[in-house]
Amino acid sequence: MNKITRRAFAAGAIALAAVGAHADTFPSKPIRLVVGFTAGGAADVLARIIAKGLGTELGQQVIVDNKPGADGIISANEVLKAPADGYTILLGTNTAMVAVPSLRANPPYDPFKQFTPLSSAGEFSMFLAVSPKVPSGSLNEFLDAVAANPGKFSSASSNSAAELAMLQLLGTRNVKVVNARYKGDTQAYTDLVNGGIQMMFGTGTMTPAFVKDGKVKALVTLLPKRSPLLPDVPTATELGIGKKLTITPWAGFFGPAGLPADVTEKLSAGLRATLARPEVQEQLVAQGFSAYGMTPAEFSAFFRRQYDGFVQTVRENNVKFE
Repeated sequence: MNKITRRAFAAGAIALAAVGAHADTFPSKPIRLVVGFTAGGAADVLARIIAKGLGTELGQQVIVDNKPGADGIISANEVLKAPADGYTILLGTNTAMVAVPSLRANPPYDPFKQFTPLSSAGEFSMFLAVSPKVPSGSLNEFLDAVAANPGKFSSASSNSAAELAMLQLLGTRNVKVVNARYKGDTQAYTDLVNGGIQMMFGTGTMTPAFVKDGKVKALVTLLPKRSPLLPDVPTATELGIGKKLTITPWAGFFGPAGLPADVTEKLSAGLRATLARPEVQEQLVAQGFSAYGMTPAEFSAFFRRQYDGFVQTVRENNVKFE
């Protein structure tokens, strides 16, 4: 073995040893989980449940860091500027990871080139919540009232998925309303209850409690089957409009681009194990969330399919968010 070959061999051995040491020692300090929504909302509750379980799996505390606003751009950028060492990860929804980069004229980031997919989290339930002050016992009656009273109804949304779902719903009657954007569901529900707005697509985290208290009515769910949280609320398919309401809000975990393969796998394995825990599943079901994990490769393929499908839906409906 000549001198150059020995040097190359030694360098390779050192590199492999470093990778092994990295895999053995990660994580050696708390991990920050950045969330692009306010405390108390669906994404925040989801993040805190999973963060606790992930901390147990990895042997380090996982701290939820709320960075709300700008459709998730603030939280995404927070992760983009972080070191690619696995200690800062993102709970990304289809708002930040699909809607923002696909619908803006000047996208703030490329979700495929600037992030490392780790694992899916699952899908949010979503219900059409309406003010009880509006006389309607069914979705058809409510939409009849909206169509018959142009300019008297307004909607709310805390993310682009909810906004697009509302546009699809109103499109079944060719009507439009003014939509108000919120940083989270909490304030939106306050205005819905107070009568400032008349309708919104809300998640399973908050909707059931408001319905049971008689503060709002739920008329349809976007889930493929009825939710155990609100079993009396029909699905869009049952009402004959399932093929017209195609938006399904999902969430997943991402790191910054360039995350080492061993760290990526360790985080992904920890997330998958967390999501499979019976106590975590039970807590997430109670929030109206359908949880499931994926390998990085599986999640990357899922992410691409979701992105392409979202873009196609937007183009078919000629939706403009700018």
